[in-house]
Amino acid sequence: MTNEAMEFMKKNPVLYLATVDESGNPKVRPFMFMLEKDGKPYFCTSNKKPMYAQMKNHPNIEITTASPEFAWIRISAKISFSNDLEIKKAVIASSPLVKGIYQTAENPEFAIFTLADATAVIADFSGNPPKTYRL
Repeated sequence: MTNEAMEFMKKNPVLYLATVDESGNPKVRPFMFMLEKDGKPYFCTSNKKPMYAQMKNHPNIEITTASPEFAWIRISAKISFSNDLEIKKAVIASSPLVKGIYQTAENPEFAIFTLADATAVIADFSGNPPKTYRL
């Protein structure tokens, strides 16, 4: 992922992730950027949530957020789940909230994912053209 897109998420970690439910309807919810590893962003969720099933059934998602300066990012991607225990440990260590929910990286409900085939667009109200990145 480009440095500019990754930095945008790091500075604005509360994101909004859109999936498609079993009826084909869009579902958007607030989400948090967890960490970067090897140039990839990582996120987490419970594999018991409807969102997890939605991402398994329809792996194409969009993520967006905005900065206090009225710039925004929109990322279109496919979800790529991972079982990398070291990354799970890093997520647990980086977030007291996540640690409070899952306790350990070995928790069988604890799922992590990153983005594949991603395109990011960063734009603002300046009148300058948006910047597009193939990630």
